[in-house]
Parts: sequence; C-alpha cells; structure tokens
Amino acid sequence: MPTRETETVGVGPAAKQVAEHASSLARLELELAALELKKKVAAFGIGIGLGIGALLFVVFALWFAFATIAAGLATAMDTWLALLITTGILVALAAGLGFVAAGLIRKGSPPVPEQAIEEARKTTEALKSNGTS
Repeated sequence: MPTRETETVGVGPAAKQVAEHASSLARLELELAALELKKKVAAFGIGIGLGIGALLFVVFALWFAFATIAAGLATAMDTWLALLITTGILVALAAGLGFVAAGLIRKGSPPVPEQAIEEARKTTEALKSNGTS
C-alpha cells in the first residue's frame, strides 16, 4: 500500500511548478524594469527642466551684463558695481542649476533598465547551471 512517503511526485506537477515559478520571476523582472525606467525618465525630465532654468538665468545674466556696461559708461561707479554684483549672482545661479541639471541628465541616461537586465542574465545563468548539474 503506497504511503505519502513512498509516493513520488510525477513530472507533470513538477513541470507545472517550474513553469509557474518562471512566469512569476519573469513578471517580477518586468516590474523591476518598469520601475527602473520610470526612475530614470523622471531624473532625465527634472534635469531637462533645471537645464532650461539655467538657460533662462544665463539670458538674464546677459541682460544684466549689458546693463552693467551701459551703467558703467553712463554713471558713477556705484550703479554699475551694483549691476555687476547682480550679474555675478545670476551667473552663479545659472552655473549651479546647470551642474545639477547635468548630473541628473547623466544619471537618467541612457534610459535602459540595467538592474533588470542584470537580474535576467543571472536568472538565466542559474537556470542553465541547475539544469546541467
């Protein structure tokens, strides 16, 4: 009389279980890829926005630079010095935003889910090595 301990599990249920695990793993890897892409696209978008902000400050800085030159030629030292200081502040703001923007753009590009690809590669290698052992 067969008992639980002496019965062997058939190939069918084992294959079904392996297929379910593989399907679940593939779904998780796709979810990881989607999350990773979303994170990179967000960083890229914020970087572009900050870069546009930096460009706007550069335009303002140029306007103030020309105003500084005009004030320096037309008036006494105090006015153009104040405008020159304002120009320096705008240039510093533009440079700071530009550096932050460049860092975020570098962080978000290329928009490839590297972590998900690496996990898929490791999973494939593990499945291949378990199948040959």
